[in-house]
Amino acid sequence: MATEDKIRWEKKYQTQPIPTKVVEILKTYAPLALGNRALDIACGMGRNSRYLASQGFEVDALDISPTALSQLEGIKGIHTQEVDLDTHEFLENHYDLIVCTYFLKREIFPKIARALKKGGILIFETFVYHPDNEKAPSNRSFLLEQGELKATFGEDYEIIHLREFWDRGICGERLMRGSFVGRYLGKA
Repeated sequence: MATEDKIRWEKKYQTQPIPTKVVEILKTYAPLALGNRALDIACGMGRNSRYLASQGFEVDALDISPTALSQLEGIKGIHTQEVDLDTHEFLENHYDLIVCTYFLKREIFPKIARALKKGGILIFETFVYHPDNEKAPSNRSFLLEQGELKATFGEDYEIIHLREFWDRGICGERLMRGSFVGRYLGKA
């Protein structure tokens, strides 16, 4: 397991309040899913998992932090798994909806495609590198490059929503974000 990552996230989740604001594109595009099996990758304390479960989804909520996952215990429709996303394999051809917000590990992109059913929906949103970002992750590998979402997902997905935009972070800092929603076309 990525011990350093686990320690860092455990420390963060032990000292911060549970975020409750659902990522907006989730509310808009989750209803496009053709079934009710959802995967929330790097779910944190579960704001998106909670929302999906409240909408009737059966959610597999994955995170490296047991502290974060403990916030989801006993919630109907949420099935937590403590995993290291460096090595974890997703169930194949299993999900109608996959959500990944504010977590970037490019190595899982092919795993996401294998995990989605044909016609499944991917909702992805995170930060984009821009020199004018006021407070972005210090490690550039945690940031998308401009145009990367289209380049990565454009061939295997019907693009429903694709946007790079300026927004404000939780402390009011100006940051560029990228969001993508696509319907998986499946492999030919």
